Amino acid sequence: MKVFLPDGTPLELPEGATGADAARAIGEGLARAALAIKVDGELRDLSAPLSDGARVEIVTTRSEEALELIRHDAAHVLATAVVDLYPGTKVSIGPPIDSGFYYDFEFPPDARVSDADFERIEAAMREHTKADEPFERDDVSIEQALERFRSEGQQYKVELIEDLVRDRGVDTVSLYRNGPFTDLCRGPHAPSTGRIKAYKLLSVAGAYWRGDESRQMLTRIYGTAFLSKADLEEHLERLEQARARDHRRLGRELDLFLLREEAPGMPFWLPAGMTLQNEVSAVVREQLDKRGYAEIKTPQVMDEQLWHRSGHFDNYRDNMYFTQAEERRFALKPMNCPGACLVYESDRRSYRELPLRLAEFGLCSRNEREGVLHGLLRVRAFVQDDAHVFCTEEQIEAEVRDICQAIDELYGLFGFTDVRLELSTRPEKAVGSAESWERAERALAAALEGLGKHYAVNEGDGAFYGPKIDFHITDALGRSWQCGTCQLDFYMPERFELTYTGADNADHRPVLIHRALFGSVERFIGILIENYAGEFPLWLAPVQAMVLPIADRHVQYASRVAGELRAAGVRAQVDDRSESVGRKIRDAELRKAPYMLVVGDSEESSGQVGVRRHGEGDRGAMPAGDFAALATEEIAARAPA
Repeated sequence: MKVFLPDGTPLELPEGATGADAARAIGEGLARAALAIKVDGELRDLSAPLSDGARVEIVTTRSEEALELIRHDAAHVLATAVVDLYPGTKVSIGPPIDSGFYYDFEFPPDARVSDADFERIEAAMREHTKADEPFERDDVSIEQALERFRSEGQQYKVELIEDLVRDRGVDTVSLYRNGPFTDLCRGPHAPSTGRIKAYKLLSVAGAYWRGDESRQMLTRIYGTAFLSKADLEEHLERLEQARARDHRRLGRELDLFLLREEAPGMPFWLPAGMTLQNEVSAVVREQLDKRGYAEIKTPQVMDEQLWHRSGHFDNYRDNMYFTQAEERRFALKPMNCPGACLVYESDRRSYRELPLRLAEFGLCSRNEREGVLHGLLRVRAFVQDDAHVFCTEEQIEAEVRDICQAIDELYGLFGFTDVRLELSTRPEKAVGSAESWERAERALAAALEGLGKHYAVNEGDGAFYGPKIDFHITDALGRSWQCGTCQLDFYMPERFELTYTGADNADHRPVLIHRALFGSVERFIGILIENYAGEFPLWLAPVQAMVLPIADRHVQYASRVAGELRAAGVRAQVDDRSESVGRKIRDAELRKAPYMLVVGDSEESSGQVGVRRHGEGDRGAMPAGDFAALATEEIAARAPA
């Protein structure tokens, strides 16, 4: 039997040879390092038999698939330890994820598992990894698998098998055994548990079975695993930093916003948070003015029939809120685009008006499941910095190029210079003709290539009405966030029968470009809070200078200084509490005010302020007017950090 290595080199093997045999034939060192094998691009166990003519690649710790493989192994070892320690536990699913792995369990009624139990569970996991237990695959009939899991009382596995039979018509399933534990799993796995070198359990959460809130609430244990202890320690350090930067905690500490049970997923913005939101919106509006956009506002609640007309009802109704008045059904808008189409439709349009750029800071409401809400990052009510550009096909490339340039400018202003682009193509549930999709995808690609932009193609992830470009930013902790988007739409103008009069005096159909620079303003502010760890650059800071009178007799002078600063355009506040100046400085540091201005007898008599910079300390005294000039110059420069 002959197989071929990635470079095309043939490798002679005996009939029935496995991936492990192929690795051994190449070299004993590779055989010891091998974790799995790729056969014609498909990841398989090392023990899987090879076929003549296959193209094979040995997967080692240096392969990009290695980390996911090891994390999958770790999830099985976690389940092994849990079943050992808590007899009667029912196991459901345990996949690898981007940051590690998890496993969902139904524990016996008398077991209450929390992170306090992690040390005990990790100790049991170490017993299984030190034992270097092999992962052994067994393909069995549906009847055998059902009989096994029913006899063990593992109803979640039984349900999974029954779904496989119903949905895929399978007649066999694969089981994997390591030590005393056997799991329903399609694999693959590394050869043994000893290949898992570094792991850590991280948190416990509730999770409904199958994500269905009407089903059983399970206990989800999250963990992570790495190929080395050094990589694990680096990751844990990043998690510590992320906890310190958590926007939900900082939002409370800096009095930016509230999250209340009375309105889950709908933030209450406090004065400092509104200042931040207004600053973010202001820089977007500057882009609107610079690039010829007109701002509109459309209603929050519109007739349900509008959403049938736009296509959103068929594709998005599970995420919409509905209400009724006078026997007429309405919907809260989850998106702004149908309203923009009605504005376009309200007048007869000429080719001379195109491109018509309509922007809207529209409040959108989406019925997200409560279990997935997460501070400002996943909400039910949010403002979208939206715009809809109605143009001709010939204008697409120039408009997309202009949008990309606007996004570059804005992200750079906030210090985000590492931006990754994805071009998402036609999804399975697409509407419109294949021809229109191809035209749209070509137009977006041409715009990106015209700008010299590198981009990845994300096959099948476009919006239901058209392809899109998504913009991913990287924050201070190296995390990637998808924010801006530019989506091309030949479909909605058809649904709304939108037209313009061309130079030939005939009616033509415009193209619609949906674009958002930040996406959700709430989400972008959550990202900013964590990126800056609440230490905003001066131009963004809700309070730019705290004036700190040393004693009560200095409050009047402090108020006068603050008034002069506000008149100059600096956001200033006075801490007039009867506390020591040391306490006031400490509290201002905790509020992360960029500047603290200490005023006492000498400052009042000389018309000066004692300047302190957050995180840096004393910068000496200067005239209050000089500080105002210095601060306004720094604010105008909009330095990102």
